[in-house]
Amino acid sequence: MADEDAGGSEDADRDEAFGRVVSRVRDRIDPDAEERATLEQVAAALANRAADAATDRCPDADVLRVGSTARDTWISGDRDIDVFVRFPTDLDRETLEEYGLEVGHATLPEGHEEYAEHPYVKGEFDGFDVDVVPCFRVADATKIRSAVDRTPFHTQYLEARLDDDLASEVRLTKGFLKGIGVYGSNLRTRGFSGYLTELLVCEYGGFRPFLEAAADWQPPVRLDPEEHGRATFDDPLVVIDPTDPERNVAAVLSPDNVARLQHYARDFLADPRRELFDPDAWEPDPLSAADLRDYLERRETTLVALRFEAPDLVDDQLYPQLRKSLAGITSGLEDRGFDVLRAATFTAADAVVLVELAVAQRPAVERHDGPPVHVRSHAEGFFEAYADDPDAYGPFVDGDRYVVERDREFTTARAFLESDRLFDVGLGAHVETALEDDYDLLASEELTELLASEALAVELARYFEPRP
Repeated sequence: MADEDAGGSEDADRDEAFGRVVSRVRDRIDPDAEERATLEQVAAALANRAADAATDRCPDADVLRVGSTARDTWISGDRDIDVFVRFPTDLDRETLEEYGLEVGHATLPEGHEEYAEHPYVKGEFDGFDVDVVPCFRVADATKIRSAVDRTPFHTQYLEARLDDDLASEVRLTKGFLKGIGVYGSNLRTRGFSGYLTELLVCEYGGFRPFLEAAADWQPPVRLDPEEHGRATFDDPLVVIDPTDPERNVAAVLSPDNVARLQHYARDFLADPRRELFDPDAWEPDPLSAADLRDYLERRETTLVALRFEAPDLVDDQLYPQLRKSLAGITSGLEDRGFDVLRAATFTAADAVVLVELAVAQRPAVERHDGPPVHVRSHAEGFFEAYADDPDAYGPFVDGDRYVVERDREFTTARAFLESDRLFDVGLGAHVETALEDDYDLLASEELTELLASEALAVELARYFEPRP
């Protein structure tokens, strides 16, 4: 009985701590009345300006606010307003883009053009960051002509399901996901989008039920709120878009971030504390040269870094190319016997591909297994290829096959990374061009050169002091 009482007491203490932390977090992240009123005033002014400009060009156009500020799921301090200008489907795409930019510039005279699936205007208005995005007003989300056509349906779906209590739970969940570093569907973060977060809170009924469910997820996890999904996906988390049965809302989410959510869900439920809602609590100090040398001495590994000018691309184009290049370079090293312990890529003014090697030097010879001797045609071809090679040992028989020991092309990882063979691995197109122009190869203590950039020094600190 005493053990049962103790267990109940611990549960009660955790529940009390959970409620206390959540209450304090709500005080910080929930917008107050003045902040809400300011946002509504600015958003209404933007919508009116956009509507006037849109209907001047196309009488059947209309304007819709979308995103978290339209659904009351925004966190205090967020300054983003998304205005969608909808045009009828009988407009051709070229005209839509033309009108869309004209409306965007009329709404945001100081704005600039950016490009997603088609161009739109981004700018600032009364201290708010604003996107003015054109789209087609399609009948339903399965008939979209561009990806942004789907967004108004997301807003309509959630507006019908989010009451004040659930909206508050969404804000709390977003605060937690931001705090642990897994919020944001851009291709740099590959985390939880706002729409995905809102769907998950609706699915589970709140912040705590979501954490309790996530703590026990056994990926792959599949959720289908409208039970209409027709497609299959290989992602660790699959949430079928309620407005589109062919789409996984969680497609961009990386396996790392699913696992990271699970870790911190368990951590917070076991030990509720506010620091898990604070992304700044995890920001390390820049790595010092002394710390770098200490890590290198203790780890007894070899670190090599390729530093080059970062291609002039938006993050959603740059980071997939950096990751592809990182995978190609690590594979190239592994294939040549240089065992990779860990690797990372990051950017500041420069881009860096960092590889830590457990083995950085190999013998002058390598073993090359040929076919079994009884496979006559292949075996004879292998034997003849090496029989007259003065630099080869063999061919000789080992077991049932021919073997040759031949000169290794590269005995050090550095020699490979400094050679043209680097460009035989799979590199991102713009990264390959940047490397062809110029790059620095830094090894071990030469990495102190990276510490001149505070941003890179912070990234190196994250590398040597990894969090879950």
